[in-house]
Amino acid sequence: MSTVDPQVRDEPVDAAGTPLVDRRVPEQSSAGEGDPEAPRRASALWTVLGLLVVLALAAVVKVLTDLVPAVTEGTGVGRIAKSVEFPVYAIALGFLGNAVLSLTGVRARMTAAFRTELFIKIGLVLLGATINFAVVVRAAGPAVLQAVALITIVFLFTWWFAGLLGIDDKLRALLATALSVCGVSAAVAAAGAVQAKKEQLAFTATLVIVFAVPSIFLLPWLAGVMGLSPAVTGAWIGGNIDTTAAVTAAGAMAGEQPLQIASIVKVTQNALLGVVAVLLTLFFAFRAAPADADTAGAVATGSIPAGSASASSSPAAPVAGRRSLGMLWGRFPKFVLGFLLASVIATVLAQSLPADVLEPRLDAAKELQTWALTLAFVSIGLEFNISSAKEAGWKPVVVFAAATVVNLLVGLGLALLLFRNFTF
Repeated sequence: MSTVDPQVRDEPVDAAGTPLVDRRVPEQSSAGEGDPEAPRRASALWTVLGLLVVLALAAVVKVLTDLVPAVTEGTGVGRIAKSVEFPVYAIALGFLGNAVLSLTGVRARMTAAFRTELFIKIGLVLLGATINFAVVVRAAGPAVLQAVALITIVFLFTWWFAGLLGIDDKLRALLATALSVCGVSAAVAAAGAVQAKKEQLAFTATLVIVFAVPSIFLLPWLAGVMGLSPAVTGAWIGGNIDTTAAVTAAGAMAGEQPLQIASIVKVTQNALLGVVAVLLTLFFAFRAAPADADTAGAVATGSIPAGSASASSSPAAPVAGRRSLGMLWGRFPKFVLGFLLASVIATVLAQSLPADVLEPRLDAAKELQTWALTLAFVSIGLEFNISSAKEAGWKPVVVFAAATVVNLLVGLGLALLLFRNFTF
């Protein structure tokens, strides 16, 4: 066997010594092997297939919502079937689709199409078009008070209890933010603020979904058992269920008026996400991790002596302030502005257009909203992944369960206190 280096092996040359073989063209034995765009096209194809799955399941939800009550009318299950709203079918079919796609080994390739957050934001903006802005204005005061009080109490309890069990500070921050603000979106913002590990974020997101899905069914039922008013029911649902999608699903099950208040309360909490992210960033930068990258670089170059107090004080303060303002806007959920704008436009049009002109357009917006929310609820089931829950142990689960109970009790008290006299 020859041991000649392949880079210097003999090759045919012309009279000028130029190789006759064009080595710039790679030799490919199989079609597409050298195409750098092939993986991207394959990924796009799987995303399109995943979107078709979501749309197909949403269409089945629409059929079941109309067909099941009609078929079961007059039977023993007729009343139950009539009370089952579209979120129940959507979530159930999402879980069923999840199981089928997981068994066939293709679910992971389609996950880019399961856009729960996108669908829910579209649905909430359209929901704004069906809510008179006067309701938003009257609910805003109690909603802000409830949001501030609930976020503060639940965050501090979760932070304290997680610390008591010896949980890592970064995971504590993710759990506390997810529980007190708005679930997965809050966990993502907190993870960026405290530089948490992706495994910690995945586990927190899984816990959010595991606890949120039963709440979709439990809270409307408990509100009915306790005889809560629509406004109190909506405020309780909006303040307690962690994810915006699950809040919308539970509100839809409870009724149109509870859904309106639940949405207002939840978007108010969402609007405070930027504030929480900034405070977490400042806390971890100046207390939990004062030796940040900028200071380390200054010490290394000798411009700031090691151990000097100025290494973590005034020079960084203006920069930190500017970064905080930028993060505040960056973390602010822009769909909240769309929700408010849609409500304002619908309210103005209601005063300037006759009902026979406006109502069909509002009905069309309502239909689009239902489709967007159906796509979101189907995606909840399709996105669910229990495997990451096996990796973090029992302590975070205990923390999440205990904080959820605190959230339920404190949230119920605040909802009764602030919304008991609210009228539509």
